[in-house]
Amino acid sequence: MINKTFLNNLEYKITGACIEVHKLLGPGLLESVYQKCLIRELQLQNIKYSAEEHITISYKDILLDSELRADLFIENCIVLELKSVERILPIHEAQILTYMKLLNVPKGLLINFNCTNIVQNGKRAFVNELMYNLNP
Repeated sequence: MINKTFLNNLEYKITGACIEVHKLLGPGLLESVYQKCLIRELQLQNIKYSAEEHITISYKDILLDSELRADLFIENCIVLELKSVERILPIHEAQILTYMKLLNVPKGLLINFNCTNIVQNGKRAFVNELMYNLNP
């Protein structure tokens, strides 16, 4: 059962995995490199995920192939979007919020590996109304 405690603990584990990748690789590489290494780190930590999760859009009673892909979908409850950019832009934030809505999940993490410290300036967590309706 997914609850707030489960999600917060899972976020902590994901953040730790991102820190480990960043610690070993440092900033300045392509997003795809960080994604491959993070996938390996998630495997080592026994965190279930799917990579390049296909996002289908339901529009006026039909399902559309949107060709959208979430970088990582963790434990079927957290969307993880990876970046390696100079700075996070509002469009990146809009992207993660939309993915959360389309995948019907309460939490999303936006990780920018092009930073000096993941926790201080490389990670942004997002929640939506689904989070507020969960039990503690």
